[in-house]
Formats: sequence, structure tokens, C-alpha cells
Amino acid sequence: MTTWANMNLQDSASPIMEQLIYFHDHALMIIIMILMIVTYMMIMLTTNTFTDRFLLEGQLIEVAWTIAPAIILIFIAIPSLRLLYLMDEINNPVVTLKTIGHQWYWSYEYSDFLKVEFDSYMIPINEMDNDMFRLLDVDNRAALPMNTFIRIIITATDVLHSWTVPSLGVKADATPGRLNQTSFLINRPGLFYGQCSEICGANHSFMPIVIESISIKNFINWISNINE
Repeated sequence: MTTWANMNLQDSASPIMEQLIYFHDHALMIIIMILMIVTYMMIMLTTNTFTDRFLLEGQLIEVAWTIAPAIILIFIAIPSLRLLYLMDEINNPVVTLKTIGHQWYWSYEYSDFLKVEFDSYMIPINEMDNDMFRLLDVDNRAALPMNTFIRIIITATDVLHSWTVPSLGVKADATPGRLNQTSFLINRPGLFYGQCSEICGANHSFMPIVIESISIKNFINWISNINE
């Protein structure tokens, strides 16, 4: 992981998030180079003693400072558009998880299985163990298999919410009366935390998301135990 990513973004747990981090570093380096050039030019203009009272136009430099920003924008736009198309692509999902936002908790439905659904509430502070994260842990985690294409269908029952897991590079609005969808692939096991990132009311900051990435074998066992 790059230095810039460690300073600003969570460690990636999906290929899309890796690409987002690379694009962040790419754009940041371009911005730093522009800032250095502009700073150098400002210092030179304020410190040199050269004057030309009869300079009326400079067509060459005007063409240059028009074309140069356009070329720079192309170098930013092409990888940005590529990423947008990758994030919008649904690659033959193996598992579909329906996420429903409520005031103020999440519900999950595994659409590929019969009667696999549950609510996920934040664990109150007075019920937490020492190894839990304050305002982030939940009573029921959403388990998903790793190295598997997963589709998330997102909606809400009352107001606007936003289902966001930064380490997976996933953020999608939960809109009442509308189904939004996105997909991702988790490339390592672990717990991945997120929160509603839409200001949805008084308890907006108390509806966290916890995704538990497990092997396919353990996922099948988990689904089987829920159905029992």
C-alpha cells in the first residue's frame, strides 16, 4: 500500500478499492506538480526585475496555457471514466444481498436463499465487550463469501440513507421506493466496517454496517445453520 493511501484511505479489501486508491495517488501527483509550477512562477514574477511596458500580447504563451490544462484534464478524465464503468458493471453475481435502511438500523435479506433475513442494530455502549469498536459493532453481521462476485440491492423504507463500506469501495444511496444496485468482490477475509453516510435524522451516526468476509465453505455452513 502506498504512503498516500495509508495517510488518507482505508486498506483496500476489493479490486475496485485498489483502483480507487491508485487513481487518488495519480490525481494527487498531478495536483502537486501543478502546485509546484504555479508556486515557482509566482515567486519568479515577484522577485525578478524584468519589465516590458510595450508587451501587448503573447499568442504563443496563450495557446500553451490553454492546451496544457486540457491535456492534464485528459490524463485525469480517462482513468476516472474507466473507474466509473468498472464500478457500474455487474459481473454475473453469485450471491445477492438486499439491504434495507430504516430509522435507524439496517435489514438484510439473502435473496438467493429462503427465509434468510435479519435486522442489524448497533450494540449499545453499556453492552459492549472490550474487543468491540464503539459505535461500529452490530449484533448481527452480514456474512459474505470472499473471492466471489456479490451484488448489493439497496433501498429504504422511510428516508434517504447511504450504505457505505470504505474498504470495499462501496457507497450507494438507499432511496425509498427505489432499488439501487452495485457489486464488489472481497479478496481477503476479515471484518469491514461502514456507516450510513447520508444525514438521515437524529440517530444518523448510530446505524453502522459490519461485513464479515468468510470462506465459501464457512458461508454455506452459516447459511445452513440460519435456515435450521
